[in-house]
Amino acid sequence: MITVAIITKNEELNIARCLTSVKWADEIIVVDAYSTDRTCAIARELGATVIEREWTGFAAQKEFALQQASGDWVLSLDADEEVTAALKDEILKTIILDGHGDGFEIPRKSFFLGRWIRYGGWYPGYQLRLLRKSKAKMNHRPVHEGFSVDGTIGRLTADINHYTYASLHQYIDKMNDYSSLDVSQKIGKHGTIRWYNFLLNPLAAFFRIYVSLQGFRDGFHGFLLASYSSLHVLVIYAKSWEYQQAIKNGVPSPPISSEAIAELKRLVQ
Repeated sequence: MITVAIITKNEELNIARCLTSVKWADEIIVVDAYSTDRTCAIARELGATVIEREWTGFAAQKEFALQQASGDWVLSLDADEEVTAALKDEILKTIILDGHGDGFEIPRKSFFLGRWIRYGGWYPGYQLRLLRKSKAKMNHRPVHEGFSVDGTIGRLTADINHYTYASLHQYIDKMNDYSSLDVSQKIGKHGTIRWYNFLLNPLAAFFRIYVSLQGFRDGFHGFLLASYSSLHVLVIYAKSWEYQQAIKNGVPSPPISSEAIAELKRLVQ
């Protein structure tokens, strides 16, 4: 038996496509963080079991979804992803006919502003998503969370389609959220933020994506991604500096995760 587990929050524009692509699964569970749009209604109409739960972070939500699964195998998806027909066939063959392995990484084909991005480190972008439930657990990084498997991990060849940022407005909104979550990890690696971090680290990010990873081969889309990735790095360092100064001076700091606050306090003591 295979369960598809999805976490959502106001995903009415994506959820139908995602759920339609996995209607072959034995069970579909959607853990929703009290969406204010039609996400839950659409999910129920398409046969998913919807569990509403307060948002407790990406990792905690996905871990909870994993725990609710009845299947021996769990396919974890994001609402903006789609399982291709080729991937469906490969999954069923792998877990029903072959029957070995405890987890499988799946290549992810991501689209930015409507274009498939092949370079800049985006493809194949393997994700550990197909898991034997009894062998799987979740790490608890504030952002870029992921699963780990106590056992053998293989790789599938068919893609998940990932319909990432449909507009630059959406990219900037998510960048603001993710950069705040990234603060504790960044400071944990680098300690006190220095002036040169604001110059050298964004430049390094741009050249890595655009030149070393050949992002230029994706044309203007590749240039935009490298530029915005560089900006993302700058924002992370700027927020890290801002939070450090706030804690050091004993003044209220901007919104930030509890994990980041604990790490910042440790570093400025």
